[in-house]
Amino acid sequence: MVDELPANTPLTEKKQTVSIPAAIPVPTETVVPAKWFLGDNKKSITIIVTDEKHVFLDDDSLNLLTGILGACKLTLADVAIVNYRQTPLSFDTISKQLKPVYVFMFNLTTQALGLPFSIPHYQVQQYSGCTYLSAVGLQEMTVTSEEARLEKTRLWVCLKKIFGV
Repeated sequence: MVDELPANTPLTEKKQTVSIPAAIPVPTETVVPAKWFLGDNKKSITIIVTDEKHVFLDDDSLNLLTGILGACKLTLADVAIVNYRQTPLSFDTISKQLKPVYVFMFNLTTQALGLPFSIPHYQVQQYSGCTYLSAVGLQEMTVTSEEARLEKTRLWVCLKKIFGV
């Protein structure tokens, strides 16, 4: 015997819906922001810093860096300053875009960049046609202390060797 429903009861059929996630587009090219480095990179010198609060550098660090560049007979036009904390690009992409001959890392290790070697601060290292140098952060060198003076001296000794000044 079949149970019948009253005449005014609507018949509804329960349908199961299956959600199919939309396809996530895989970028075929890395989207490079319009201006993601400071400077003009005329001499293929990449300076990588790590500053959480500023787009590139704070004023004191930038003043110190321009002074160091000036002592090496360089200007901001000769370099590309990249804030690794602020750029959405990998070091591989940065390297392909800027084609550095020199990479100076401040407060950053080669491992953080994904390079297959490690170097202590103030050791000049050649790798794959590029010269690498690692140092403490520029902000640590801007304070007035004996330790900051020693860090600047260590950096200067390396830069004199690299640029022959």
